[in-house]
Amino acid sequence: MNRGSIGVTPRPTTLADESYLEFITSFRRLAIQQMFPKVAEHGETRLAQAMENGAVKAEGGNVPLTEIQRIFAENPVTPTFQRFVRTQQEMMWRRTRESFFRDAGGLMAWMDRAAAEHPERLHIDPEFVPPEYTRREIHCQPGGYTDDPLGGVVYHYGTKVFYEGFNDQDELHRELAERATPPADGKVARALDIGCSIGQATTLLKDLYPDAEIWGLDVGEPLVRYAHARAVDHGKEVHFKQALAEDNGFADASFDMVLSYILFHEVPVQKMREIIAETYRVLRPGGTFTIYEFPSNDKGQVSASTRFLVDYDSRNNCEPYSPDFVAADFRGIIEEAGFEVADGPALSNTFLQSLVATKPA
Repeated sequence: MNRGSIGVTPRPTTLADESYLEFITSFRRLAIQQMFPKVAEHGETRLAQAMENGAVKAEGGNVPLTEIQRIFAENPVTPTFQRFVRTQQEMMWRRTRESFFRDAGGLMAWMDRAAAEHPERLHIDPEFVPPEYTRREIHCQPGGYTDDPLGGVVYHYGTKVFYEGFNDQDELHRELAERATPPADGKVARALDIGCSIGQATTLLKDLYPDAEIWGLDVGEPLVRYAHARAVDHGKEVHFKQALAEDNGFADASFDMVLSYILFHEVPVQKMREIIAETYRVLRPGGTFTIYEFPSNDKGQVSASTRFLVDYDSRNNCEPYSPDFVAADFRGIIEEAGFEVADGPALSNTFLQSLVATKPA
């Protein structure tokens, strides 16, 4: 059943599955790259006209979301785009999960072998129970990140489709790791990747800082087990821990740098505050926290089309916490925790914001 890999990404268990999922990839590309720009252009134009003639008024610097929804819905292409995005997600997860579950025994045995070979690098508390807020089927993934024992491999190939066929060699995560900002003094003895999922950026941090102790942390045991097995296969001496980012169990001032990638829009705002405070606690003075995240509307600068897309995503793609994140003063919340915040390195994915938070020396 093991058909090898595409780069560092495992192949589905049959050629028919792989071909089907390649079709789904092109289906997603059509919706995201061709349809949504037209939806956005039409909606932004109609909204501007409505504001100019006084039919729509901004409140506190922002147009009410209900008005954005109403105007964007006037375009007959909009519901088609919405249906396409939801449908391709459902088709992608269904076939990906079916494919890899054909080799469930082999995949579970592979992860068990890796855990037995290097138990000192896999940190799972058998008494840990993921809180209810984490047990959502984010992006409609069956079982979410916590409840499907093969969630790691399903997530891995599913995100290949999500990235429209890109990232076979972890190229996206290589960019994240390479552009993560080290402390000004250049000293990196320990680094932490929070919300690390299957550890793609985590293992690449080890390439960049080979003498450092590298940790990846995630709430999902299936993801952490898969991340550990991948790291063992790739000969990377990396630690993975199942824990909450807001209660990670590490000592005060024990890390030089921390990285997070699209974590905060997937937690409630109160948990976001707790995670930032916890990250501040475990960073040493002068340590850095590099954050790649959704745009947030703290300055009223997020476009109407982005607000429309995030709202749709939250309701129809199981992103329940993202609207509150987008509406939050994210940068201000980080500063309230004691960090000094600056714009971070630019990414090829210009949709994301990039920030570097430094703990004062």
